[in-house]
Amino acid sequence: METLREIVTPLLRWYDGHARVLPWREEPTPYRVWVSEIMLQQTRVEAVKTYFERFLKELPSVRDLAEAPEDRLMKLWEGLGYYNRVRNMQKAAKKLIRECDGEMPADYDRIRELPGIGNYTAGAIASIAFDIPKPAVDGNVLRVLSRVQKSYEDIMKQSVRRRMEEQVQAVIPKERAGDFNQSLIELGAIVCVPNGAPKCGECPLKKLCKAHADGVELELPKKTPPKKRRTEDRTVLVLLSDNKAALKKRPPKGLLAGLYELPNLKGKYNGEKVLEYVKSLGLSPIRIQSLPEAKHIFSHIEWHMAGFAVKIEEPEQEPEGFFFVEKEQMKDSYSIPAAFGVYTEYFKHGF
Repeated sequence: METLREIVTPLLRWYDGHARVLPWREEPTPYRVWVSEIMLQQTRVEAVKTYFERFLKELPSVRDLAEAPEDRLMKLWEGLGYYNRVRNMQKAAKKLIRECDGEMPADYDRIRELPGIGNYTAGAIASIAFDIPKPAVDGNVLRVLSRVQKSYEDIMKQSVRRRMEEQVQAVIPKERAGDFNQSLIELGAIVCVPNGAPKCGECPLKKLCKAHADGVELELPKKTPPKKRRTEDRTVLVLLSDNKAALKKRPPKGLLAGLYELPNLKGKYNGEKVLEYVKSLGLSPIRIQSLPEAKHIFSHIEWHMAGFAVKIEEPEQEPEGFFFVEKEQMKDSYSIPAAFGVYTEYFKHGF
């Protein structure tokens, strides 16, 4: 613990001179901090900037978020993935409208009770927006703390994470709580980096870091390797009729719940089997073209995809569960998961 008390002053001094200019830091209102923190889960900072600006422009307040139509909300989130994040945000926004007149409460425990908000996000909002001295311990912070203290404990264990939260809680300066949390996160993001050699020569904590002193930076942090993902074969269909393409809506629960998708089949189909399937829908294929194979990785599953574009005659009626939309309308109004990104390119030009 003594080591952690010693890092506070040099870390804050470093942060004052090295903090990145980020749109959510320029005006750290509770809503802007909340949106940014949810977006930054599972997504790189550089990628988030554009999405953040677009989201805030269209939904500038908690009430706007609460009242947004689902399809529009999904479209604004398109490309960020993990769509349950934004669904939970809307649930939380509706709760804030009901219980807090649309304002984020300046209370860590009440923030923590909102849907989709865990210890880290509650700590980030409380400290950055309200300067409440609560820890915000994410993967970056766990890495910094593990190296500074030369801790070989498994950071994937909840007991270890809780203990590190308690350690930060004990040293967080009450007058600069938000800055201190952000300085730890920032150090882990740009200096004490993962997946390669940390930039120890640039680190304000190098004289205090026990891992650096013993030359074991690359051994830390320790974490249990993730379980191996299962793989699943899929055959994706780009069904085109004049200037329209076919979509389906996924079920309200499960993977990619409630989003729009290209028609697809479980398993690897050849062209002959695809044509049989298209005809079984009551559609009349004119020609077929095989498309490149693709792969998409979800957190727990990996899709290995084959694709076919099928030109069809204009259907007299749409098959059950299918609907055909104009290509421009698809781009502007329908959120299609990135998993299908390789194949949506074929909407633009046809074949």
